[in-house]
Amino acid sequence: MDNEYLTKEKFEEFTKELAELKGVRRKEVAENLEYAKSLGDLSENAEYHEARDMQAVIEDRIAKLEELLKTASIVSPHHTNVVNIGSTVTVEKDAKKSIYTIVGSEESDVSSNKISIKSPFGQAILSKKKGEIFSFQSPSGELSYKVVDIK
Repeated sequence: MDNEYLTKEKFEEFTKELAELKGVRRKEVAENLEYAKSLGDLSENAEYHEARDMQAVIEDRIAKLEELLKTASIVSPHHTNVVNIGSTVTVEKDAKKSIYTIVGSEESDVSSNKISIKSPFGQAILSKKKGEIFSFQSPSGELSYKVVDIK
């Protein structure tokens, strides 16, 4: 797994999710499995198969979260003169300004203007300074932006 970057808030959110999965959700699935087994004939028991599938999904998510939390680097918003993970940047394209926060891929959410450092935009803006122009290839062609502000 590549090094993943998380804000302190997202790290805490994932830690809570992991605790919920390991505690409450595992217990619920175990109870559902026991109930389904009590219904008899496991080969044609839809409840049993559904509970086993849910158990697999939960165990997979637990494993993913444990690995992520073990290897994640915590980043905090910082004020520098170059764009880095955790930076909130104002960019301009065609006289239109937009504000984005550069985050790790686990936190990216375009609808909240959180852009992954691993995206073409994130890779292109990394280490840029205020006033610099950067460009990258998108599915619709090359796009160019100017860095207006970094926070």
